[in-house]
Amino acid sequence: MGIIAFLILGLICGAIAKFLLPGNDPGGLIVTLLIGVAGALLGGFLAGVLFNTSPVDEFWDLSSWLTAIIGSVLVLLVWRAVAGRTRR
Repeated sequence: MGIIAFLILGLICGAIAKFLLPGNDPGGLIVTLLIGVAGALLGGFLAGVLFNTSPVDEFWDLSSWLTAIIGSVLVLLVWRAVAGRTRR
């Protein structure tokens, strides 16, 4: 997958993660992109470790999207925990 496609995947999956976990999230478009990219990397790593597969091969592959969304949700939960502590 090319870098532009990976960034688009990250942005869309970060937005989906924010949609699935509504709340007052710090950050805007760039933070959403970073959450999605980090989530895609985390999801791909976890899928490789747990299922011995490489899901981030093709842009339109369902496993790429599912692992990126699940990873983005996990990263968003961690982001909220860290950012919530620093704002208090």
